[in-house]
Amino acid sequence: MLWGDLKPAVSVKELMKYMIDPVADNIFNAVGSTVTKHGTVDIEPRTEEDWDKIRIGAVSLAEGAYLLKIRRPFAAAGDENNSAGPDAVELSPAQIAAKVERDPVEWNARIEALRNVALEALEVVKRKDVNELWDVGENLDKACEACHRSYWYPGEGAEFYRKLRRRLEEFHQQSTRDSAGTRPPKR
Repeated sequence: MLWGDLKPAVSVKELMKYMIDPVADNIFNAVGSTVTKHGTVDIEPRTEEDWDKIRIGAVSLAEGAYLLKIRRPFAAAGDENNSAGPDAVELSPAQIAAKVERDPVEWNARIEALRNVALEALEVVKRKDVNELWDVGENLDKACEACHRSYWYPGEGAEFYRKLRRRLEEFHQQSTRDSAGTRPPKR
């Protein structure tokens, strides 16, 4: 039960950009490997401060995910996403809202999936298990992408990638033809 009324300050898109995504980065960026000219550099939490940063991300994400349950606009006024034109892959805010209205169970299930990964991250932080952080990052990516592909860019399916591949091949062929004409003649 709530102790008072809730009135959102921002849209879903703004909540994602300014809160959910930045705190998720505390988890995403906790482990990794970077190849440099000096070799491979492994990124992992080593100090209590490193683990606290992950904990901050996990707590904020677990609690922040439930802010997505508060009815709010999906984008700020005037922001229609990239939903215009024949090749648009993003839904408009109105289309997203209609989809949620038709099936609020899916919307809530996506929110729970996000929250569950955050709770998983909290457990991993308690155990300070670096190896499991890799799995948490992958699970977080899957939860985010599953929701985005359902509500934000569902047009990014197999046909989208076929069209993209064709466009890239055409671009490559054109680039090859253009560069072939600019080479100095062989002697």
